[in-house]
Amino acid sequence: MQKVCGSAAEALEGVLFDGMTIAAGGFGLCGIPELLIAAIRDAGVKDLTVASNNAGVDDFGLGLLLQTRQVRKMISSYVGENAEFMRQYLSGELELEFNPQGTLAERMRAGGAGIPGFYTRTGVGTVIAEGKEHKEFDGETYILERGIVADLSIVKAWKGDAQGNLVYRKTARNFNPPAATCGKICVAEVEEIVPVGSLDPDMIHTPGIYVHRIIQGKHEKRIEQRTVRAA
Repeated sequence: MQKVCGSAAEALEGVLFDGMTIAAGGFGLCGIPELLIAAIRDAGVKDLTVASNNAGVDDFGLGLLLQTRQVRKMISSYVGENAEFMRQYLSGELELEFNPQGTLAERMRAGGAGIPGFYTRTGVGTVIAEGKEHKEFDGETYILERGIVADLSIVKAWKGDAQGNLVYRKTARNFNPPAATCGKICVAEVEEIVPVGSLDPDMIHTPGIYVHRIIQGKHEKRIEQRTVRAA
């Protein structure tokens, strides 16, 4: 299978449709698939459900899709850095399914592993647990969480090869590995495509069997919150 594509638009060709569910890697602006997000915006698909830890900031990352009103629902852990995200949610324009971060990561991982659901103590006794099945194990109450299976996964890696094997760099790994596995189709963007065989097999974080298409691109690497001190 030829996986290397020349652009984000080419990599998403024939994949996007209105009402689809997208799992997106990244945390804040760290390790986000910014090129693929921009291509989704340009494609104009709408009524999207997006599973991602957050929605970036107002003018970058998934915040771009909120600006254009292409997202109907977010499955997220955190909304604090995106004013438009908060505004749409509080005004009732955007549906939001809150998840604890660990639960969201496990929902993606479970979906990718073919596990339809799992029980966790996280969220018991809070609004997170409302409407969910409760079950007792060893005297403790747990709630049932469902695995996430997305129509499309979009992820960002440091290096990849033509077979789709991916290596993430440090904290940019974050949600990318579980997001990559839970999509029916996974498209990855990388900073560098290296020759097949040059990646140490022990250092590969996402095996190429999960990745269907891959692109190389240049990335802005913005800083979400710049904190400095006086000289």
